[in-house]
Amino acid sequence: MLCALGTAVSFGTASVLQAAATRATAPGTGSGVDPMLLMRALRQWRYLAGLALDGVGFLLELVALRTLPIYAVSAALAASLAVTAVTASRVLGVRLSGVEWAAVLVVCGGLAMLGLSSGAEGTGTGDTALRVGVLATAVGVLAFGAVAGRARGRTRAAALGLGAGFGFGVVEVSVRLIDDFAPSAVLTNPATYALLIGGGAAFLLLTSALQRGSVTAATAGMVIGETIGPAWVGVSWLGDRTREGLMPLAVTGFALAVLGALALARFGEAPTEE
Repeated sequence: MLCALGTAVSFGTASVLQAAATRATAPGTGSGVDPMLLMRALRQWRYLAGLALDGVGFLLELVALRTLPIYAVSAALAASLAVTAVTASRVLGVRLSGVEWAAVLVVCGGLAMLGLSSGAEGTGTGDTALRVGVLATAVGVLAFGAVAGRARGRTRAAALGLGAGFGFGVVEVSVRLIDDFAPSAVLTNPATYALLIGGGAAFLLLTSALQRGSVTAATAGMVIGETIGPAWVGVSWLGDRTREGLMPLAVTGFALAVLGALALARFGEAPTEE
């Protein structure tokens, strides 16, 4: 569970550091997208520190997914929004409402419940049908994004965010389905390609959602997509369980963590100073 919490802290803190670095970077002289913004941001130590934390968070996520039930890891990933909110209030001077502070406490309480009730990672490694199904889902995410991109306003942002969440969920499940790391086994495992396609599609859809849409709608859709589906697959097909007699506590903790994250959805993009 420490690795899952470390993932949330890493991703949440990285968002704030990258936001601070981007705002301190000289703006371009033209209009529209500045292709050199990234190069200028890379000169800021806070941006580099944020990238390093993203890398650490990803490695911790991989470890967590190999040792914990998927439902615990996905809830912790959603909880990174609480870390972003608290860090932004200190570093960027963002003012949190009373409801948002309450949401932070709800997320923390939900994660504490999950930590107490989570059992060990399920022993199931999935069959060929599940691996092929995950790959088909990853391809389906791309098709879903093509359709969602034609919508307008908050519907477009929410749909693209949901698709991004599905993509990140594919990554979570795929990590568990890669059980043999021999080169020949990795290259012939459909889950390997599901991981690559799902991850790429997720970033593409989330970027599109945040580019010209509502941050809150996009992030809310992403949180729902990356938590509920993977948790269900972990319990139904991969043997994820809770500690004996503590399933109600785990369900409550999962629900609280996700609902609290949804209340903090506006922090799904690098926050701006208020």
